Amino acid sequence: MPADSLDRHLGFLLHDVARLLRKRFEQKARGMGLTRAQWQVLAHLARHEGIHQGGLADILDIEPITLVRILDRLEAASLIERRSHATDRRLRLLYLTPKAHPLLEQIWRLGAETREEALNGISAADREQLIATLLAMKANLIQTGASVAAPAQPQDHD
Repeated sequence: MPADSLDRHLGFLLHDVARLLRKRFEQKARGMGLTRAQWQVLAHLARHEGIHQGGLADILDIEPITLVRILDRLEAASLIERRSHATDRRLRLLYLTPKAHPLLEQIWRLGAETREEALNGISAADREQLIATLLAMKANLIQTGASVAAPAQPQDHD
């Protein structure tokens, strides 16, 4: 594939659009006093309140130790709290505090504004088709990833 056609290559295009969306959101959210990692944790925690730290790290696709540092900062800012699990003392469950909810409302509003900027001039029908296509691609990749067997390990022959 010639280098000048990379802007029409699906993988590069999806990556560029996602990067530009994040960059624009970050510009808008700069005054909130949160890092991108922190607002991503808050946003995912809003959907999965009561989850344990390891489960949230899996959802975010980050190392648990990285998440712990982010959670420490959010807890110090009184935006989240860690609670003990009822039956497993090793687990800490994560919850938003009341102080986090106004910030989340701002995050959702800024996200909606950013999406509208990105989708400006695109018809409602095309927007729906775009979402349907991306959902189908996601489902295909999840299905393919789940059905692909791990490669066989070589066996030692003594």
